[in-house]
Amino acid sequence: MKKPRAAAETTPGLERAADGDVEAIVSGTHGDPFGVLGLQETAKGLVERCFVPHAEQVTAFTLQGKPCGELVLRHDAGFFEGRLTIRKRQPIKLHARNAGGDWWIVDPYSFGPVLGPMDDYFISEGSHLRLFDKLGAHLISHEGVDGVHFAVWAPNAHRVSVVGAFNDWDGRKHPMRLRQDTGIWEIFIPGIGPGQPYKFELIGARGVRLPLKADPFAFRSELRPATASVTDRPQAHAWGDDKHRAHWKAADHRREPISIYEVHAGSWQRRDDGSFLSWDEMADRLIPYVVDTGFTHIEFLPISEHPYDPSWGYQTTGLYAPSARFGDPDGFARFVDGAHRAGIGVLLDWVPAHFPVDEHGLAHFDGTALYEHADPRQGFHPDWNTAIYNFGRREVVSFLVNNALYWAEKYHVDGLRVDAVASMLYLDYSRKEGEWIPNEFGGRENLESVRFLQKMNAAVYGTHPGVMTIAEESTSWPKVSQPVHEGGLGFGFKWNMGFMHDTLEYLSKEPVHRKHHHNEITFGLLYAFSENFVLPLSHDEVVHGKGSLLNKMAGDDWQKFATLRAYYAFMWGYPGKKLLFMGQEFAQRAEWNEAKALDWNLLEFVPHSGVRLLVRDLNHVYRSRAALHARDCEPEGFEWLIVDDAKNSVFAWLRKAPGGAPIAVISNFTPVPRGNYRVPLPKAGKWREVFNSDALDYGGSGKGNSGMVTAQPTDGGGAAAALLLPPLATIMLEFVAD
Repeated sequence: MKKPRAAAETTPGLERAADGDVEAIVSGTHGDPFGVLGLQETAKGLVERCFVPHAEQVTAFTLQGKPCGELVLRHDAGFFEGRLTIRKRQPIKLHARNAGGDWWIVDPYSFGPVLGPMDDYFISEGSHLRLFDKLGAHLISHEGVDGVHFAVWAPNAHRVSVVGAFNDWDGRKHPMRLRQDTGIWEIFIPGIGPGQPYKFELIGARGVRLPLKADPFAFRSELRPATASVTDRPQAHAWGDDKHRAHWKAADHRREPISIYEVHAGSWQRRDDGSFLSWDEMADRLIPYVVDTGFTHIEFLPISEHPYDPSWGYQTTGLYAPSARFGDPDGFARFVDGAHRAGIGVLLDWVPAHFPVDEHGLAHFDGTALYEHADPRQGFHPDWNTAIYNFGRREVVSFLVNNALYWAEKYHVDGLRVDAVASMLYLDYSRKEGEWIPNEFGGRENLESVRFLQKMNAAVYGTHPGVMTIAEESTSWPKVSQPVHEGGLGFGFKWNMGFMHDTLEYLSKEPVHRKHHHNEITFGLLYAFSENFVLPLSHDEVVHGKGSLLNKMAGDDWQKFATLRAYYAFMWGYPGKKLLFMGQEFAQRAEWNEAKALDWNLLEFVPHSGVRLLVRDLNHVYRSRAALHARDCEPEGFEWLIVDDAKNSVFAWLRKAPGGAPIAVISNFTPVPRGNYRVPLPKAGKWREVFNSDALDYGGSGKGNSGMVTAQPTDGGGAAAALLLPPLATIMLEFVAD
């Protein structure tokens, strides 16, 4: 290479960049590249400076193709500068040449910023509710040029660059502009399109180059084990779900039938070669199956990007990106739309409680504890070896609140089930004395987390009234599902973990012993209306050696199936919305294994197909009878009929609601048929047997009441009927008006 001449010799009057700035630019350590590169105003006019490795000559042009200056090589690494003939600031094209050829570059440093002062204001205040339109990677047209705008929050970094195949993963080529008021770095890079993998290269405040980081706001990611973020077009799906969304926007969720089918997208079904179904393949199979089985909603275990399959999605590294395992993000949009057109809602399991410490993720993002607490007594989760979000930092709260809004807006999801809320509420969760830091009042409550949850719920319900939030919360924290303005956390519903634990514990005992544990069933009604409850039989109950629901039931194989059928009917008649994990609707025998599909071959056998038919019919009865769903969350919708028959392990209650006939639910949890069993009922007259878990079609013994019973008046003004209670069965009787 010919030794370059000094810029001052070739361009009289040029104000040269300081030697230190030049060295910092070519070494990739300059903290303010926009103060050196691109168009710079001097006393003699505009100067263009650029860093173009491997170039020997560079000429500046306007976007219209007019040459406006020959730049001079200042540093052999590729630093050029020169005075321009133009007088007004405008984007500049650079024509670079060397012995091997030539190429064109639109100089990113000749463009102004994309973010503005109002963004800075709302971001600093923590009130920006459209961060997903500002941060991340967005394909835009800026100052007449198409490209991608990148923005990332890293306030303690000395330098941040975008790297990808488009710049040879060279962090020296695209260092970003720091917005001092917010700690956000941004750059517009012309000429980049969709489908480009990228990451951020950061130099921490101490000058240490960090492992490459994925974009916290990435809308698309590479398929694991690759971990880069990917530029993507704005979602282009043409939605056709107005009717579905209008229904739920106008509905009171508490008084609607909600029956949820919980699904792990990676193992519900798989292709013949064992690979994952795409979203479109899943739509073709899962949506019709859910419609036929009668559920109202599908709830997916976390589908946001995560590196490790056995985490089931709960250790997420890309909260804004649907996992690449199942195809592109538009595929998920098509799935949700297809479900909505079929009348099925879609809920997502959402994980704001913690995040994994993979080096490409959020952990020590800018070289400091940015998203997490620095003190491990607050910032490290001992159960899962993960980091805990710092809910006291408004930028972290905004990141998470905006994520909840993002899924509701961009993908039309019907709700979020928030994972591990209990771990968020208590500072001493899974910690011994001395391993946690009390709050400002000396207590164990995580007040910062409480404020976050309240803010999230208020934002979701305030901007998307058709969307519901559900808390997985296992303690007696008060008012989880009451409004924020009444001192509650603001969730729409709460999982009733006590129901799940007590009923499974009761049914695991041999029938002869159940009379000694009668209160494990009745106790739940003491608090059944303290919250808006969802009754969950979730994935957590069928993993890690716990066995399937079928194998939790006591007795021989016939008794296990009969008890499971009776249990499902008991649950569908119990106050609260319903949730059942995939496979349990046909009595999967093996516990769930996320690495393979469910055992669908079991449906070839009558006991299993009978359970699925039972669940389908239960969903139909539940959805079609207001008494079974319209007062799920109100004590006025429930009345005990028989509460104290521990000797026979019989329970009976009444479900009722305005506008619907009352329904009596009677369960016999022993294998002994009970003939001429007297059940008090509120009205004399005919009561139709609308459901019987012992029906032959379900694999039962076929015992029942021939479809109808008659309640006779009693001296006290009520009525009673003599019934046949089938063995290990639940029946439902609906009053028939004259």
